Amino acid sequence: MLDSASPKPELRAEFMAEAEAADQPASQVVRELMREYVQRQCQAREYDEFLHQKVESARKSVRAERGRSNAEIEVEFTNLPLSVPVPQTRREGCLDAGSGTGSR
Repeated sequence: MLDSASPKPELRAEFMAEAEAADQPASQVVRELMREYVQRQCQAREYDEFLHQKVESARKSVRAERGRSNAEIEVEFTNLPLSVPVPQTRREGCLDAGSGTGSR
């Protein structure tokens, strides 16, 4: 199936020239592109699931009348520091871009 997905001759020629200029075999570049694509897709699915869970949690909170007003949230966020470090974590199942292996 993948072998039948041939790029147009101009694109293929440009790709081959760039791979050669980078002193990398075209097959290695293709493998790297595939790993990056798989990782991006995995991260997008994880983010969608995270967002879905956050929304569902908020809905449950509202139904249980544990929600907070917009004014309460505004007060809380005006008291936060301007920059908050975001931890960099990788979830189970996604490929590590450089290794080609998952964290399973």
